[in-house]
Amino acid sequence: MSTAKLIDGTTVAKSALGLGHTRKRHRPHSVFPGTIPAFQPQLAVVQAGERPDSTVYVRMKAKAAEQVGIKFNHVTLPASSTVEEVIAIVKRLNDDEQVSGILVQLPLGEHVTPEGERLVTEAVNPEKDVDGFHAYNIGHLSSRASIPLFTPCTPSAVIRLLESTGVPIAGANAVVLGRSDIVGSPVASMLRNRDATVTQCHSRTKDIEAIIKTADILVAAIGKTEWVQGAWIKPGAVVIDVGINYIPDSTKKSGQRLVGDVDFASASSVASHITPVPGGVGPMTVAMLMENTLQSAERLWEKKRSLKIKPLKLNILEKVPSDIEIAMAQTPKRVSDLGLEIGLLPDELESYGKYKAKVELSVLERLAHRKDGKYIVISGITPTPLGEGKSTTTIGLAQALGAELGRPAFACVRQPSQGPTFGIKGGAAGGGYSQVIPMDEFNLHLTGDIHAVTAANNLLAAALDARMFHEATQSDKALYSRLVPTKKGKREFAPLMFKRLQKLGIDKTNPNELTPEEITRFARLDVDPATITWNRVLDTNDRFLRRITVGRGSAEKGHERETGFDIAVASECMAVLALTTGLEDMRNRLGAMVVATSKQGQPITADDIGVSGALAVLLKDAIKPNLMQTLQGTPVFVHAGPFANIAHGNSSILADQIALKLAGTEEGDSSDRVGYVLTEGGFGADMGMEKFCNIKCRVSGLTPDATIIVATTRALKMHGGGPEVTPGKPLHVTYTEEDLVTLKEGCKNLVRHIENSRKFGVKVIVAINQFATDTPAELALVREEALAGGADAAVVSNHWAEGGAGARALAEAVIATCEGSSQFKFLYDLNLPIEEKISIISKEIYGADGIELSELAKTQVDTYTAQGYSNLAICMAKTQYSFSHDPKLKGVPTGFTIPIREVRLSAGAGFLYPILGDMATMPGLGTRPGFWEVGLDPETGAVQGLF
Repeated sequence: MSTAKLIDGTTVAKSALGLGHTRKRHRPHSVFPGTIPAFQPQLAVVQAGERPDSTVYVRMKAKAAEQVGIKFNHVTLPASSTVEEVIAIVKRLNDDEQVSGILVQLPLGEHVTPEGERLVTEAVNPEKDVDGFHAYNIGHLSSRASIPLFTPCTPSAVIRLLESTGVPIAGANAVVLGRSDIVGSPVASMLRNRDATVTQCHSRTKDIEAIIKTADILVAAIGKTEWVQGAWIKPGAVVIDVGINYIPDSTKKSGQRLVGDVDFASASSVASHITPVPGGVGPMTVAMLMENTLQSAERLWEKKRSLKIKPLKLNILEKVPSDIEIAMAQTPKRVSDLGLEIGLLPDELESYGKYKAKVELSVLERLAHRKDGKYIVISGITPTPLGEGKSTTTIGLAQALGAELGRPAFACVRQPSQGPTFGIKGGAAGGGYSQVIPMDEFNLHLTGDIHAVTAANNLLAAALDARMFHEATQSDKALYSRLVPTKKGKREFAPLMFKRLQKLGIDKTNPNELTPEEITRFARLDVDPATITWNRVLDTNDRFLRRITVGRGSAEKGHERETGFDIAVASECMAVLALTTGLEDMRNRLGAMVVATSKQGQPITADDIGVSGALAVLLKDAIKPNLMQTLQGTPVFVHAGPFANIAHGNSSILADQIALKLAGTEEGDSSDRVGYVLTEGGFGADMGMEKFCNIKCRVSGLTPDATIIVATTRALKMHGGGPEVTPGKPLHVTYTEEDLVTLKEGCKNLVRHIENSRKFGVKVIVAINQFATDTPAELALVREEALAGGADAAVVSNHWAEGGAGARALAEAVIATCEGSSQFKFLYDLNLPIEEKISIISKEIYGADGIELSELAKTQVDTYTAQGYSNLAICMAKTQYSFSHDPKLKGVPTGFTIPIREVRLSAGAGFLYPILGDMATMPGLGTRPGFWEVGLDPETGAVQGLF
């Protein structure tokens, strides 16, 4: 009498847990825990209540997960949890990128019906259904035409144990006892898929013993204690016993013993192979769960790493329509879809309508391990008043990289102010077939960030005037009593007041312990009205608000003073928003903003006034970058809009940081995975790019790989001696016909910008923005002069008329040029004296002979130095129309001295801004502003006339 070979599930399971089994459906070079740091499979098991048997099963799974390096997340819920509550947890786990597999431990409780359990299992994302119970996976398992994402663990264990015997499945007669959705039916499907001839029996099957006698392979899963007898089994058959049944056994500590559905003693004398119970299917089932989890982790990892933008198709017309017509003709993709395409999680997007959203800063922590993508700053030559298409080039290049070449590509641009939008310049969404859409939403309110900046700025202005008024109309005692009132018999300092106490050197925490002298110093800011630098702001060009008188109401008791309004984007709050690196940093920067000087010569800050916490609250949503898209559906971050004249003129650090991580690479990625971040600097390279390098990069710690200088024949001809270019007036024939002599002379301006860029150690690419009237000879001349002037590449780009396809050559040049590391360096040392830093920028970048400080500027420099602000960066406030302070000096002027009219402090932003010549911080409206063209279609509500 022969004895069946024991199919040792524990041994086979250990082999599987050691990853020794060939996993045919996996990719050839599977990644496993430990090979890539960021790759960490995680199994989440949801358990409601504390049923002893469920707890034992969960503990087994936890132990197995630990053995193979899978993170185990045991989510426990009260036994009374409703179906809806469990589903809510499952949905959260579905959205959690860190979770590879989800298993809901059944049963959930007596109060949950089978229908409720079905709703829970089907709430699991099929991509994470490592139990294989979702209708999607069960359905695909039942079809010969499809393969499920996962097969159920116990049926998989059965197949794996059968395969371990070496007995062929194909052509065998297989009998499956049981028709449950968990074991019987899936096993039958899997055996059929392996070409077995399958008979599935159940409680109503007739003459079942005779059917069992025909089986080459017998799988028992009916839950009947030792029901199948050896006499029923065909000699030499393989028996897989899935049954789990308890019988009394006084020799066991528990008083019971585990047996299967097959009488092991009699069956083992007939079968060729048999699984024991316990020690057969059970440990193998757990091993299959681990394998499914690993497989899920690998699949999700690959899916995440192979994300691709789905480009939107452009309908290119030979005669290019107006910007608003092109923008309105394109249907954007939903921002939620765009977010998934670029690798954002659903919880990281806060939608504002269908096509724009804010992005949570938490994405930076999630992707902190990634190596940044390539970082390129887009600048330009000295522009005409019409602009040279820097924004258009930024967007066109992003479309070329992302939609045409399939590389991760992000454009980072500033939010436009309504001042220029309704003035002469128009919007800043790009133009032609290279735009940010929806263009009307982009150019108008967007998500309200500029309004938040306006509110914060004006709250500080109101707080300053109110404080001066109250100090002028109250005694020290009354003032202190109102600042630190007694509430419910207790007097306490507000948390922010401790900063002022520390600043004053008062080491006391009890308001009642301050001396009269300390009370005076604490309560009185003693602002010198002549030193106030903080204006109110408005996001409208309004020349009549440049100088105003406030405090003229009778309630203000004659406390009048002269002040003014700036354009909202000139507010230091906007510069802080653009330069901050997080909420705490923003709060500290807002608190450090200096609004005036006391009569004792001390700086008065927002912290001193007690308003900085409120300012941070007003900007808590504005700090999140805004996600939009190009005409071709590639991502654009729109965030912050500091004035390029009197501030640093760059979009936010946070937008760049998020984009660089999303465009970044994981350890082990090939070089063709690297993405590109195109961040725009305002006006010419002498302004936006210089400030990007010397201010923005100092704060962020980021280093650019290259700069792109946008050039046009129009601007170069102007710098070569061409007639004045004036908005609203027709261009002179010089600009519409070939003129190589004037153009070549103007190329000196381009070469100077190239040389300036080289001083920062970055590679330089010249993008020649093609106009319809440019001739081949003119374009070739600009390219030759750029390369001779030191550019690493110079490419003609026709993105305005052709979209991304027109910038394809430029994109290829960017990829080639950005190979290798950056040699970036700063132009000056922060520890140099203020005047010397101003002089270095004036000489090295502008080509000036030197600088001349007014008496006011000298006094301000001395004051800031005494107050400890001499080590701040320099942000030159000057005209964008010349290297010099004089907009009339075109080309490459020489022999001039830069007049420094005054020097202002932006302590929160972290720079000093010298004002060169006559710089207005509140623009005015011209005779024929752009708002004449703007209107609404009364039937559709669509915006018309924006440009």
